Amino acid sequence: MATRTNDSTPRGPWRWALAVLVLIGVPLALVGGIASCVASEMGHMPGDSMERVWDAPRDRKAAEYGNAAWAVGDIVVRSRFDAVTAFDAGTGKRRWEYAVPGRAEICATSTAADSVALIGLMEGKGCGTVAAIDLKDGRELWRTDRRPGSGDAKDDSDVVATGAGLAVLLDEDERWREEPEAGMPPVLAGDQALRAFDLRTGTPRWRAAVPKGCLPRQVAVASKQVLAALECETEAKLAAFDPADGKERWTVPLGGRRPVAANSFMSFLSDEPTVLKVQEPVEHGVHAYLAFGQDGSRQGQIDVIGSDAAVADGKLFVVSGGVVAFDLASGREVWSSDSFGAWREITAMHVGSGRVTVFTRARKGLDELYVYDSATGDTVDDRTFDRDTDDGNAELAGLFRYEDLFIAVRRGDGTLRPFSAYRTW
Repeated sequence: MATRTNDSTPRGPWRWALAVLVLIGVPLALVGGIASCVASEMGHMPGDSMERVWDAPRDRKAAEYGNAAWAVGDIVVRSRFDAVTAFDAGTGKRRWEYAVPGRAEICATSTAADSVALIGLMEGKGCGTVAAIDLKDGRELWRTDRRPGSGDAKDDSDVVATGAGLAVLLDEDERWREEPEAGMPPVLAGDQALRAFDLRTGTPRWRAAVPKGCLPRQVAVASKQVLAALECETEAKLAAFDPADGKERWTVPLGGRRPVAANSFMSFLSDEPTVLKVQEPVEHGVHAYLAFGQDGSRQGQIDVIGSDAAVADGKLFVVSGGVVAFDLASGREVWSSDSFGAWREITAMHVGSGRVTVFTRARKGLDELYVYDSATGDTVDDRTFDRDTDDGNAELAGLFRYEDLFIAVRRGDGTLRPFSAYRTW
């Protein structure tokens, strides 16, 4: 005899409850999904966003020269034409300020070494004074005179440098390109134009033996040698000097198959490894980053593209639509990120600790952060800021890392906050 099922079990209430749950749950899930998407797009989704932690106080209007920024220990420091100011990297509180004396203006800045940076001061004609500033507390350690050239002092760059326990400065002569005149003082010789001082005391150390017929135009200091880009009689060259006594170690031409014009624009992008940005003042001339080994051996040549560049881990990273990485030894492209196209631009880049971090800005929508593996170019992270990073009135000029913070540097000719700090959340 077949077994009959009991159809009298009261299923009606359970079916009704399930129907209600479906009717309520599905819309709630849709609303939740939409809310999550909106929160993510607006920079308010935990685990997918960037929050602003602190802002430095607003700065008054600045000039177009004397601007620089340094990160030293637990402080970040900014220079402008009339002052150098430090802020706590963790909180944004002002730690100290060095006010330029009198009516002088800052016309040149160096990188920092052993917490010391050099600033050039314009007190009348030319960038004629160099002062050493302790970036830990803002004390002026020492100062010395510098012989300025005939160019606009506001355009001086790479004429002061620090490293290897030295402060190195470049003297110039406004008559270097002129014929000598009878009765005039002698023109400054090239081998008298590069001077080194003890970084912390200002004690004179040496004058470099620049090759005969050459004039130093830009200086940099690596850990084991002092570097100078040279304008020689027929071509541009690169020289290295012993940091102990200033003796010449080697001098090499910048050109490969053909000489690079002597009066080319030259600027050190990196002192170690040595990378020079070079632009010849002629059509179809060299406009590239040139890399050199410790012994002056020529390495990669990478054509200048994009708006920003940085050196780390044996590579050159360039902002050009996206991020492009080149091997310095060969000059070959290693990887490139997806291009952001015309709808989004990179506004700041930081390279270090195996990562390439960029801030980006969209024409419509909030700013975003992208992080790439520096070896492979793989995307490690991407997040949305809870508000734009430019405050609507300034361009980003740099990016520092301190513990878990990303600290953006701003620069502009209007009132602005020189630093703002962000972190992931």
